[in-house]
Amino acid sequence: MQKISTIFLLVGALALAACNNPNRYGNGAGGAGGAGGAGGIGAGALGDPSNPNSPAYFQQTIGDTVHFVVDQSTLTPEAQATLTQQATWLNKHPTYTAIVEGHADEQGTREYNLALGARRASSVQQFLVAQGVSAARLKTVSYGKERPIALCSEESCFAQNRRAVTVLSAGAGS
Repeated sequence: MQKISTIFLLVGALALAACNNPNRYGNGAGGAGGAGGAGGIGAGALGDPSNPNSPAYFQQTIGDTVHFVVDQSTLTPEAQATLTQQATWLNKHPTYTAIVEGHADEQGTREYNLALGARRASSVQQFLVAQGVSAARLKTVSYGKERPIALCSEESCFAQNRRAVTVLSAGAGS
């Protein structure tokens, strides 16, 4: 009986580990840990990263991710530079909408990190709107610490998880 319990425990652990693939979208939608299948653009539809009009260019050349300092939702100068380029691209491509995903590292409570992720997403949204992107084309969501892209209990991983990701969707913009 104990062997069966151990086997089930191991199978369950392996199944959960298989679900936690930080590159689960490959080079496709949603960037590193992005929404992808939830209305995002599929991997085959991203286009050519060398074509400035393609979502692949937005994701890979401009960058779909900005990072934050510990416990902060204030945009760094590097984040502002990336978001300025995102806004320029979005203003030139009004048929795209975006979901801004707010994320946090694993430190702190679930509730705190959900609120922090929401503040980060809102910070990005406000910056993009200030750059001329219609607020009607932007939505925000917070995942808190629930969708890490780096799994370890070290600062190098925490830093990667403190982020906001702009996930493009094809659809009528306002």
